[in-house]
Amino acid sequence: MIIVTGANGKLGRGVVEQLLTRIPAEQIGVSVRDVRQAQDLAERGVRVRYGDFANAESLLNAFEGASQVLLVSTGILGEAGIRQHQTAIDSAKTSGAGRVLYTSHLGVSPTSYFPPMVHHAATEDLLAASGVRYTSLRNGFYASSLVGLIGDAVNTGELIVPEDGPIAWTAHSDLAQATAAIVTGKHGEGPFPNLTATEAIDMEGVAAMASDIAGRPIERRVVTDEAYRAHLTAQGFPEMRIAITLGLFRASRHGDFAQAGNALADLIGRPPLTLRECLSASLPL
Repeated sequence: MIIVTGANGKLGRGVVEQLLTRIPAEQIGVSVRDVRQAQDLAERGVRVRYGDFANAESLLNAFEGASQVLLVSTGILGEAGIRQHQTAIDSAKTSGAGRVLYTSHLGVSPTSYFPPMVHHAATEDLLAASGVRYTSLRNGFYASSLVGLIGDAVNTGELIVPEDGPIAWTAHSDLAQATAAIVTGKHGEGPFPNLTATEAIDMEGVAAMASDIAGRPIERRVVTDEAYRAHLTAQGFPEMRIAITLGLFRASRHGDFAQAGNALADLIGRPPLTLRECLSASLPL
């Protein structure tokens, strides 16, 4: 049985939907914190069980009979998040899973300016030390998160952000399809080649693209990191979110997220969705 954690989230649910097109529902299980939200999956024959990364006993029950476990990264950073991932890895191993897959990220590094990359690097180290066969999925940057960075620029006509670098923005739906292909296929162990869209675009390009989609001018205005921090603070953003957002721009300036490639296209058998397609479908126009 293939177990998918976080199946109530965007990526996890997308993977389950893709798996349902490939294998019988009775071969799929999900581990979720709210089983009510996954009731529709249960009605379609998927095994739905409660599982919380902070509760080893719940995971052992959720992972029972697993041949593979897909660990969708927790949104909790720092030591607490790492402990949760350790618990999940240990539980998968104890349950007898033959392989653990983990949703890591393009640009993962223990010294990254972007805090989630440090989190992913630590988890990959845990997987390597676990003795379990594993695959680390180096996902491209989720294109949906760009809408938040664009913010109100469509209305104000100004995209106010610090100096940046190109980012390979990638659609959740493409990553879900690729993940299902990897889970059900015979793919290698360890870090998988970067799963990204085929182009990397900087914020200057994003502003031009958003302007074209919206049909009105949007200017990209470069500000210092300090000015951007003040800009976000004035909007009421919490300090942790500000630190993460600034870290994104600092890391992109170093080229951490610019490595676009063809591995994703090869897996899904078609060109990945472009950033223009993603923004056209999601920008609040």
